[in-house]
Parts: sequence; structure tokens; C-alpha cells
Amino acid sequence: MPRKKPNRHYRAARLALAALVPLMLAIAGWQWLQSHPQHNPWAPLNLNDPPGWATRAKLARLKGDVGECRAVLERSDIAFTALEPTGEGPCARSDRTRLGAFPLAPDTPPVTCPVAAALEIWRRDSVAPAARQILGSEIRRIEHLGAFSCRRMYGDSEGPWSEHATANAIDIAAFVLKDGRRISVLKDWEGDGSKARFLRAVREGACGSFATVLSPDYNAAHADHFHLDQDDRWAGVCR
Repeated sequence: MPRKKPNRHYRAARLALAALVPLMLAIAGWQWLQSHPQHNPWAPLNLNDPPGWATRAKLARLKGDVGECRAVLERSDIAFTALEPTGEGPCARSDRTRLGAFPLAPDTPPVTCPVAAALEIWRRDSVAPAARQILGSEIRRIEHLGAFSCRRMYGDSEGPWSEHATANAIDIAAFVLKDGRRISVLKDWEGDGSKARFLRAVREGACGSFATVLSPDYNAAHADHFHLDQDDRWAGVCR
């Protein structure tokens, strides 16, 4: 016997169900994003959220919006001080943000707000876990070589201005653990021991929040430090 054709009510029900399924999936997806703000590109950035698919894009958007960047620090309960602008020309610093509780040594220099935000994420998601997992200790301080320097790249008399000219960069030289051990980029980068593995882990970790990460693998000028900056480029440089 020939099969009966479905009646029009059955066909209408099938069409309605076919239209309903994508809607239900979209609603479920939106609800999931609402409960996972680190993956939600429309959710306000909070530095206390775990890293997610949208974190890097949100950080990148802060580069051109000092007000929003400082709102992120406030929303994330990050202690900081907004300092008055200073300087002029290519070394004018309109964004001077000093973190209030970051373990930098010998001091905590003013940097741009995007650098400050990236430092916080780097410490939480890379430096602290790597110190615990690889070296079995907490971090006491992070030693730096400076943030602001009114100069062109590599100190040349011509060419592009360094990100240090506006304190949009910081150079990290060493890490001191709570148990007293000191891990130096200059002395401990080579080899495959625990200190070298720690340095490579935190270098790779920095690439998730900074636009530029340069290490001893880049060139001899970076043999003794990591250069971290928030250059206004669309993609990161990690070397």
C-alpha cells in the first residue's frame, strides 16, 4: 500500500519544531555566557574572573580608553592611584597609574593603566601558579629595571619611540621567592632546571595579556630582562 502523506497540521508542527530548536540553543548559549563572563565578549571585564576566550580581546580594548581601564581596576578591587599627567611631546604621559599592592621592587613605578591590568592578570594566572607548581614557593617580589625612559627604541638617535617613553612598558629582571631563592633572567634562563622552566613558563604566560613580550630568546639586548608592553597593535609579539 502507498504510504500516507503527512497532513498539513503535522507538517506545520514539524516546521515549528525546526524553528524552535535553534531558538532554544541560542537561549541556552546566552545563559551559559551569562554565567561564564570570562568567555562573554559583552560582559564587563573583571580581573577576578578566570581567563577565558574573551579576556585578551577585552584587555586589548582598554588600550585606547583610560577611563574604562581604571573602571576595570575599581570593579576588580585592585588598589591603584591615578597620578597627574606629566611630560610633553613623544614622552608625554597622560596615563600614569600606580598599582597599590603589587610586589614590584625596588619600587612600584607609574605605568599606563593597560600595563597595570596586564601585570595583575600575569601575576595571578602565570607567575604565582608557576612559582607554586615548579618551585614550590610563593612569590615575595618581582624585580624590575624600570618603566619610564624618554628615549627611542634601543636608545637610537632616530627611529620609532620606545613604549618606555610613555611608561607603556616595564622590564622584569628577576623574581624572589618567599623561601629566599632568587630567579634571575640573566643567570637562570639557560638550561632545563626548575629555574629555567619557571622563567619560560612566566614568559609564555605574559603573552596572554601583554601585546609585546621580549626575552633572551629575542636578542642580546634582552639577555637580562623580559620586556613587557601594551603597544597598540592588533596581535601580540611573543619571543
